[in-house]
Amino acid sequence: MNELPQDPIMLLSVINTKLRDQYPTLDALCSDLGIDAADLCRRIAEAGFEYMPQINQFR
Repeated sequence: MNELPQDPIMLLSVINTKLRDQYPTLDALCSDLGIDAADLCRRIAEAGFEYMPQINQFR
């Protein structure tokens, strides 16, 4: 698994970039990286953002 940032804002930036450039869905990203989608969403929610599937980004 790629090492993801611990800081929620840095994590948000990395994940949104990956979603934009490499993955059609959050599930595809999480499956490929071997991470739990609920845990990822919780970590990013700590910074006040939530996943919006209609745009495939956290906002």
